[in-house]
Amino acid sequence: MGVQRNDEVTKAEWRAKLSAARAAVTVQRRVAEAAALVRAVSAMSLPDTVCCYVPFGSEPGSIGLLDVLRERGARVLLPAIPAEPGPLDWAEYTGTASLRAGRLRRILEPTGPLLGPDALAGAGLVLLPAMAVDHRGVRLGRGAGFYDRSLGHAAPGADLVAVVRDAELVEQLPAEDHDVLMTGALTPGRGHVRLPL
Repeated sequence: MGVQRNDEVTKAEWRAKLSAARAAVTVQRRVAEAAALVRAVSAMSLPDTVCCYVPFGSEPGSIGLLDVLRERGARVLLPAIPAEPGPLDWAEYTGTASLRAGRLRRILEPTGPLLGPDALAGAGLVLLPAMAVDHRGVRLGRGAGFYDRSLGHAAPGADLVAVVRDAELVEQLPAEDHDVLMTGALTPGRGHVRLPL
């Protein structure tokens, strides 16, 4: 992809470039990357509870990733987007039958009882969607702020891992004071990468 940051590149410009690059990814490559991410998660040591997400559009990942987490014994919590801007709610993923179209129709959400934003504190590993993450651990999301408002509920020692394509692990992104740094990235080619590099 070759996107490099300089002091003049804004978050909006990064998002535009990354969105264009994601739109160009073929279905075959998405399937191969999803399988590689499942293998990478299979090699990780897992805590009792993992917070994850259901990818949509061109986001890397798959429902297969959720299933392998459950098969390995982890309790998997997925986000439910609140009606008003605020932290994400969470509910347990118990299989594909427990998913439905959420408030934002293109995003699948769990149908089980909502556990509240504080459920995030019970997770030792949080796998987050991201447009990109940099070598320092700065994560670039889609800009809605749901994860920014949620990560304050995470346990102090939790692993916060951004799931991105290999080219989306970049040297430096614009950062703001409120950004919560990631402790790692999960990519198809490199697997689990500890941050900062």
